[in-house]
Amino acid sequence: MFEIPTANLPQPHELLPNELTKLAFQTFQQGKSTFGFVHKLLANQAMKQFAPPRSESGANYREEETPKVTQALIDEVRGRLDAMAAVDWQDAEAGVYPASLLFDGAWDELVMNYPRVWLDMPKTWERASKKAFRDFDADVDTTGFPSYYTQNFHYQTGGYLSQESAEIYDLQVELLFNGGADPMRRRVLAPLKAGLSGAFGDVEPKQVQVLDVACGTGRTLKMLRGMLPQASLHGVDLSPTYLRKANQLLSRAAGMLPQLVQGQGEALPYRENYFHGVTCVFLFHELPGPVRQQVIDEAFRVVRPGGTFVLCDSIQLDDSPLLSPMMEGFARTFHEPFYRDYVRDDLAARFARAGFEVVETQMHYMSKYLVGRKPVGA
Repeated sequence: MFEIPTANLPQPHELLPNELTKLAFQTFQQGKSTFGFVHKLLANQAMKQFAPPRSESGANYREEETPKVTQALIDEVRGRLDAMAAVDWQDAEAGVYPASLLFDGAWDELVMNYPRVWLDMPKTWERASKKAFRDFDADVDTTGFPSYYTQNFHYQTGGYLSQESAEIYDLQVELLFNGGADPMRRRVLAPLKAGLSGAFGDVEPKQVQVLDVACGTGRTLKMLRGMLPQASLHGVDLSPTYLRKANQLLSRAAGMLPQLVQGQGEALPYRENYFHGVTCVFLFHELPGPVRQQVIDEAFRVVRPGGTFVLCDSIQLDDSPLLSPMMEGFARTFHEPFYRDYVRDDLAARFARAGFEVVETQMHYMSKYLVGRKPVGA
């Protein structure tokens, strides 16, 4: 991805500082992408050997039942990853966010957690073969959570409620997207900054309030902190263990610690017209349709008139028919009970129903972005 020619590369002394940074970033992204592809290749081989996929009847999937991954599809995915990496660099070079965000990551933890990802795979395979998607250990308390939430998304151990899940989640997602998960998260930064500058350019940086809905382990909040070093940041999530992990991650960063609250996106524990901007990343495909609308309604309620809501989630069927086999495979391979409905949902209509003006729609790699603005007169 993001091809680097091996011949006639300039020598380090011939490069300007920003060119050195760009070359380092290209190499870094190439390494992450290659590692992700190799990991999936090895994992798929191991699964076929030790836990062959089975149909709902218990028999092995017939070859014709499995969505075909063509070379054209592979080329399309690689091209999208290249294009997103280029935009990522352009935004950093333009000063939307510091270039240091391009290399962000707790690499000591990632190295330590990689064996844990492999150790968890047999449990995931077994759970998938048995269609056991409400499989929680006795020490995981599921009481008080919405029914749509108390299941093993991706068949992962503990769902979103165990500490082990919180520890390895970020690495799992990065491997799933071949090193593209963080760049996809960063795509919410530019439209959010543009919205804040356009509507609230006269607000003191320390007075700016930004909320990340379903903040999880805090990756997006950490990026927001890098772009908005003085803003007051807030995060809300249903999982106490993921919030604990977020607090651990965000405590390392400079600046004021974001305020984290356990709560539901469809019933945000904040007063109306409070935030200048709201973000939401990788949540909507794991929500039933009515709850998606409630989250958008709540985002509209808590954002100020003129404020911006930036949503990031999976691409949908109408966005790229060529990638429909991957979308079908994702819903089939992982336990994603609401994904098939999500990829057919009209998100722009839901934004309009809540009262948002849809300012922009973007596509980057495997993700889609809707940028909504609350009318000044609302």
